Amino acid sequence: MTRGSLTVVGTGIAIGIHLTPQAREAIDAADDLLHLAADPLADDWLGGLHPNAVSLRSQYRLGEARKAIYERITEAILAPVRAGRSVCAAFYGHPAVFVTPSHEAVKRARDEGYDARMLPAVSAEDCLFADLGIDPGTVGCLSFDATDFLISGRPIDTATALILWQITVIGDPTAVSRARLDNVPILVERLAEHYPGDHEVIVYEASPYPIAAPVVERVPLQALPEAPLTPLSTLYVPPARPSVADSEMAVRLGFSTH
Repeated sequence: MTRGSLTVVGTGIAIGIHLTPQAREAIDAADDLLHLAADPLADDWLGGLHPNAVSLRSQYRLGEARKAIYERITEAILAPVRAGRSVCAAFYGHPAVFVTPSHEAVKRARDEGYDARMLPAVSAEDCLFADLGIDPGTVGCLSFDATDFLISGRPIDTATALILWQITVIGDPTAVSRARLDNVPILVERLAEHYPGDHEVIVYEASPYPIAAPVVERVPLQALPEAPLTPLSTLYVPPARPSVADSEMAVRLGFSTH
């Protein structure tokens, strides 16, 4: 019997144009393609890439806990691997970013002795940097899931850019198909402890279609609860002050203080 294997890939954000040659090669070489896309159009596109393509969208149950859904998806990916099939699992965006089943499937496959790997892809953060013209190397960048940011008391450095993901499902452990806005004011309250109410923030949404522009909505922080938010909305908070150099460290590193 042929030994099963698993390759996890990402399709990128924009349908059809972000798929890397390496990911396409993995899809073509697999016995089975299991895929989970952001919308039905992307599902149809992925379904046309392989004769044995199956969507994992059916594993979702509206209102069910994400943990149960992710477990079902993970096992659906591993079933053909255990049956000796070469499997490629394709996920929207980057397969390592906010994709619990991809990590769990690779881990379990390796633990069970199967060859398993994950390939890189274009993520929403990559698109954000490009669309907003941001170089994270200039002022740095903190990036958090919005729920984790609030619950874990993550640090805020107002001299550094801040990216908050999944701002419309804060505190929601279930799978939803619409934006939940009831906890957005709590996020604003937390941010307002460090930023002025009129500090301009950006509601961002990468475009999944090559011919469509991304969503870039600039609003004062205090007006965020009234902004047009969707399930894919991400919040970018620009720095509110310049960084302050550590003169002693600068001297130790050989920089002039003049």
